Amino acid sequence: MNGLDASFYLIEDENTPMHVAAVIVLEGPPPAYGDVVRLVAAKLPEVERYRQRVRSVPFHVGRPVWVDDPHFQILYHVRHTAVPAPGGDEQLRNLAGRILAQRLDPKKPLWEMWLVEGLEDGKWAMIAKVHHCMVDGVAGMDLMTALFDLTPDAAHPEPAPWTAHPEPSELALLADAVRDNVLQPVRAAANLPGLVAGLRRAPQMLDYAGGLVRQLARFGADSASVLNGPIGPHRRWLWVEATLDETREIRKELGGTVNDVVLAAVTRGFRDQLAGRGRLEAGTVVRSGVPVSVRVPEERGVLSNRVSAVFVNLPVGEDDPVRRYDLIREQMDDLKATGQEAAGVQITRLTDAAVAPALLALGARTPVRLFNPIVQTVTTNIPGPQFPLYILGRRIQAMYPYVPLTGGIQIATAIFSYMGRLSFGVNADFDGQPDVELMGKGVRAGFDELLSAKR
Repeated sequence: MNGLDASFYLIEDENTPMHVAAVIVLEGPPPAYGDVVRLVAAKLPEVERYRQRVRSVPFHVGRPVWVDDPHFQILYHVRHTAVPAPGGDEQLRNLAGRILAQRLDPKKPLWEMWLVEGLEDGKWAMIAKVHHCMVDGVAGMDLMTALFDLTPDAAHPEPAPWTAHPEPSELALLADAVRDNVLQPVRAAANLPGLVAGLRRAPQMLDYAGGLVRQLARFGADSASVLNGPIGPHRRWLWVEATLDETREIRKELGGTVNDVVLAAVTRGFRDQLAGRGRLEAGTVVRSGVPVSVRVPEERGVLSNRVSAVFVNLPVGEDDPVRRYDLIREQMDDLKATGQEAAGVQITRLTDAAVAPALLALGARTPVRLFNPIVQTVTTNIPGPQFPLYILGRRIQAMYPYVPLTGGIQIATAIFSYMGRLSFGVNADFDGQPDVELMGKGVRAGFDELLSAKR
């Protein structure tokens, strides 16, 4: 594992399951469970990581490694359930909330897929979970196109025989880890020419430094720490929908990007939630981490994380929706102009350079266990395919994303675009965020108010 993947794996505990997920709704009729199992088995050679499990290095002198699971059993990972027919959105969300709150078994390959029957209008669904140490959002979309079909009449080969590679011994794992630790200073020295070359770019460096100072200054704002708190074992999960056409109409009138529109809608959601609690004040912000993909084209399909993050103050205390939108645009424009996502890249590289993974584990877990009054939420926008996907000839109608909760952040939102639709998946701690429905309704209200806004 690289350092970031190892961090995602090591911070997990009973109350902090670290999988990303999606609920996928398809047109009917539902296929037979055995047909789904055979389809997934036939696709597995394209995603070998799905038959591997995590092994820890003795004495934690090296980061965890991936090894083939000699006891891999696909029937454990592809599961079958149903809601009482005819099940609607609420029944599906409740089922998904329970399934997604459950931690993946760390002794097995870190993924599950659930076939769900009983939905209204003959529809069916799949609930897909995969640990964050395996993929980030963009890589997850690569896996989706590998597992699913691009045409309704796609031919499916028969599942091929598979034999696991022999597991490395404890001694071999230890020897590899010691060798990597010895070579790490050499790798670090090899990066020095790049650092020296970077010093020659003085104007860019000053611009970057100025942007970093402005980003750090945003942490001085009065953030809504009332949204922070301990994370329990249970989840509330809901989804909200908008369209890319609505987003284009807003951008035509107000300018900006799809991400600006998304963040403005989430801002209205938190504004309504705080107002419902009687905790909304002028000048209050909700500070959000915004993951940024740093995956380059040649890394497409690489099964590891290639993400950084920036931090944005969502101006929930501002009454005027256009002014709120402009405040978000100004921050995002500044972050892009000064390349602040590069700071996160450098931090994640430090985890790769960590010689003592025991210290990495401590550093990863400590923020999760401490009360965090600084960052209230995470908002991640994942671009998906604008062409239809199929499973066994059935067209996928909608996909709703799910992101984990960590570090005292009791509520997080993932946004996924598919076939002209924007789907907001809001994940919240069950006890800490009982009013999350207010936030979800506010997201939809955010689109409505921006659609009627004028300069």
